[in-house]
Order: sequence, then C-alpha cells, then structure tokens
Amino acid sequence: MEYIRVTSIEDPNFAQMHRLMSSIFPPEEVLAFELWKEPLEDPGIHVYVAVHNDSVVGATEYRYYPDMRVAMTDFTIIGTAGLGIGRFLYIERSRDLERLQKESGTESIGMFAEIYRPHSVSSLKFGNVLPMHPAVRREVLSHIGYRRLDLNYVHPSWDHEGKAVSELDLGFCSAEAAQHSLPSDLIVRFLRQYYSALPNKPKEWEEMIRELEGRDEVELLPL
Repeated sequence: MEYIRVTSIEDPNFAQMHRLMSSIFPPEEVLAFELWKEPLEDPGIHVYVAVHNDSVVGATEYRYYPDMRVAMTDFTIIGTAGLGIGRFLYIERSRDLERLQKESGTESIGMFAEIYRPHSVSSLKFGNVLPMHPAVRREVLSHIGYRRLDLNYVHPSWDHEGKAVSELDLGFCSAEAAQHSLPSDLIVRFLRQYYSALPNKPKEWEEMIRELEGRDEVELLPL
C-alpha cells in the first residue's frame, strides 16, 4: 500500500478519493469537487490517499498549527475492511505529523477531531462500510486516546449553505494523558481559524463561540 499526497483536483487519485468520500459521508459534510482546488494547493492542508493495486482505498486529511501546537484530523476514510487501511493511515499520518513538528521546532499538545455521535446518525449508512460506522469509529478513537470536550458542539456545514451540523462531538487526543481540560481561548482560537474558510456561519455556531469565550477551561470527558 502506498501513502500518496494529493495536491490538485486534476490528480486522478483525487477524483477517486472524492467519489469514495461522497459515498460514505452525508452530503453536508462533503465539500464540492471544484471547491477543493484551493485547499489542495494550501501547503498547510495535508491530504493523503492510501493506494492499493492502483485504487484509492482510503484517505486522510489533517493539519498542524505550530502557533497553537495542535493538530486536527479532518477526516479518515476506510473504503473496505480487511486490508489494514486504518492502521496504515494512522502510522503514516503520525510519522508525517512528527516531521511537521520537527520542522517547526514545536511539540504538539494534542489533536482535535470531530466525532460522530452514533445515536444521532443512526439513519445514515456511511457507505455500508462497517469500519466507518460511527459506533466503530468512536470506540477506535477512544482506544487511541480521544476524549470529548464538554460543550454542545455544532459546526458550519461544508456545503456553504450555513447550516448548523450538530451530530458530532469535538474530541481531543492529549499528548499528556494526565491532561483533563483545555483552555477555552485555545478552543475558540482553533475553531475560528479552522472554519475561516466558510463565510456562512450559523447563529448556533456563533452562540457556541460566545459561550466558550465566557469560560476559562473546558473539561475532557470520556467518549
């Protein structure tokens, strides 16, 4: 299996990845094909595909913010079971994030991830790929070390319609297991930066941000 970076919508691997993504995630979670042009060309956004026998069988996107010393896993896609795709992506992503930390002269305090709540999306099939089922993914992320932040989380929809998507928790995997909370101002700073590409923010998102701005810390709870 090969770990290949995608930096252009003209790359045939991207067309395969986008089809795979569209077959698994709900429509509001998938950026339109043509709108990927700028993100793929952004050196700070890392999109990699897992290629097996010339076919894209998995993918992951992530970022590292040296100024905040946090990473974000945008998504992880496993296209089929039984190939070890999840482990492959996890190991290769970890190696690359270590490289990014070394190059920036920083040490990460942890990684954010948006994590589906299984009871909220029970009607969604997630491509009928069992490893992508929200309950499976949530337990895997818990095993890795993710916990959920104690807030009523919403995010702007990626279809640019400004809808509030509320079926997820905001999770964080701390580099230090003994860490039990995050500073609220770090969360606000991260979310404003992460969603700066989406001009249409729902009022629910703005209300969440204001609520966070009124807090000092946000507790990390079990998934």
